[in-house]
Amino acid sequence: MTNPEIPQTPTTAAFYAQAAIAFGVSLATSVIGILYLPLDPWQRGFLGITLLFLTSSTFTLAKVVRDRQEQSSVRARLDEARVDKLIAEHDPYGKLRGRPVPATPPAQGGTPVPGAQAQGAP
Repeated sequence: MTNPEIPQTPTTAAFYAQAAIAFGVSLATSVIGILYLPLDPWQRGFLGITLLFLTSSTFTLAKVVRDRQEQSSVRARLDEARVDKLIAEHDPYGKLRGRPVPATPPAQGGTPVPGAQAQGAP
């Protein structure tokens, strides 16, 4: 049987470092630019909040794109099919189905079964 796994290239440490440095530099220069603009404090605050919202939206978009890519991969679909098959085959109550459930209360005084007739009732 062939392996349907899609080859994935690992991220190198240099690429990771370059991305982290670029993010840090761009965020820092944006903050410095906002601080040195000749604006009123409320305008600086607005630009600062806008920058924070833009940054968080960028992270969210990157995660959504990555999640969608992972869902469409062959490996993820095969894993999902295996889990669905295991869930469909799992029957936690299979042992109970083999034994009939008593419909009458126990003979030696015990707790009566719900729905059964009380002793002495016609």
